[in-house]
Amino acid sequence: MLRLYHLLLGSILLVSIPLGAKFILPQFSPPPKAVKPLAAAKLTNSNEGNIWQKILVNAAAPTNWQVAPCEGNAPLLCISSGGKRLGTVEINVYPLANNEDFRKKLVAAGIPTGSQVDYQSSKYQAQVLAALQAWVADHYAAFAKDRQGKYGKEITFSTYPPQPVPIGKLQGIRYGFAGLKQQGGVQEQHIGHVAFDGTKLYVITTAFDTDRQTGNFEKLENLAIFQPYLYAIAADLRLP
Repeated sequence: MLRLYHLLLGSILLVSIPLGAKFILPQFSPPPKAVKPLAAAKLTNSNEGNIWQKILVNAAAPTNWQVAPCEGNAPLLCISSGGKRLGTVEINVYPLANNEDFRKKLVAAGIPTGSQVDYQSSKYQAQVLAALQAWVADHYAAFAKDRQGKYGKEITFSTYPPQPVPIGKLQGIRYGFAGLKQQGGVQEQHIGHVAFDGTKLYVITTAFDTDRQTGNFEKLENLAIFQPYLYAIAADLRLP
């Protein structure tokens, strides 16, 4: 019964994305129940370099699916079922010291560089969110320019408004976009989360995109099914 529900959910999303050119956010139902990542614990000795090993708290997944840090040191979270990998979620961490662009965005938002600022205090939350919003806007613009050159008028590039959400104990932004075929159907779909802890920028991404090698799902319907679970996982990460 649960598996049928997931298939129906995937079908609904596949139909609704091309029609509305937006993402359907699962905010009308409670998030999936947190699940202790037992599968992840088994990988502790073999992939200590994978950051997901340290930050994953909630390994919630659809029935008969598994979520665990991928083997090796790549910053990937593996989603699988019946021993077959369905997709991965990637996290990249950018130290502020090496990120001049985001430092400029913090200054533009009203936070001077080099100051001893508690970025997580309520006093500066609005400025941090404004800097993250600017980062997402630049991200959208870069992708739109790239896709225009790649697809021309064959694919419509569509974004949904960035949404403030908790990412672990951090206040972050959820964002995303899709490439919609003129004749109907989805060429690509991307889901991202970005947060800042005062010293590092965290960018969590996954997609349905045949050009991506990591942070990607082979089938759009599997990404659609996993989407609400990804939101729950991001909200419970051990960050900062």
